[in-house]
Order: sequence, then C-alpha cells, then structure tokens
Amino acid sequence: MSLLEHARAGLDRLSPEQALAEQRSGALLIDVRTDTHRAGTAGVPGAIAVDLTVLPWRLDPGFSHRIPEATDFDRRIILFCRHGYSSSLAAWNLRQMGLHRATDIVGGFDAWEAAGLPLHHGPVDVRP
Repeated sequence: MSLLEHARAGLDRLSPEQALAEQRSGALLIDVRTDTHRAGTAGVPGAIAVDLTVLPWRLDPGFSHRIPEATDFDRRIILFCRHGYSSSLAAWNLRQMGLHRATDIVGGFDAWEAAGLPLHHGPVDVRP
C-alpha cells in the first residue's frame, strides 16, 4: 500500500458537492494549492488559502499563530489542492495532530470546477 493509499484509507473523503454542503453548514474550506496553481484561475468562494508549509500550525487551535477560524480540534476542516493528492496527505497529517474531522475533496479544485459549483474570480483570502 502506498503512502497516499494509506492516508486516504483513514479519511472520509468528500465529493465536491458534499464539501459545498458541509461548507454551508459551517465547515472550514482550505485551499492548499500553490500560488502558481491559484494564479490566473478562479477560487472557491469562502475558502481560505494556506500554504502547505505552514498548514499544521496555522490550523492548530492551541498555537498562538493559528488562523482565527481554527477554533478547536472538533472543527470540520476540508482541504483541497489542484487534483486531490497533496490535500489527502495534508488532511491525514492534520488528523495525526488531533484534528480528527479533517478531510479533503476527491479530485480537488479540478473536480469542483468540473462539477459546475460556485467559483470566485476576485482576490483570494490568503493566510501566510
């Protein structure tokens, strides 16, 4: 079993439609695409962009430099990257930290866009 398969086995991965429904119910949607992948493309309304290199401590509710939305270990966090590979590994990593409801979107942003779900074409909420 590959590391990716192992990581995904522990996640309750979501379709883009399921992710949208959960976002509307209060889940935190995190865009972990690189700056290059976000440049010149749309975004997901309400998503917060956080670089993978700082993701663990920016989402750690006990860390002084967390984002304000990272309120507790029970918060539902849904990650997405471009295709759904990096986000799976990152969600698995967050679960190892105790963020037991972290998951990702099957197919990433590309699947969201292909599903015809809402897109945002303005500035992105980037949290370095």
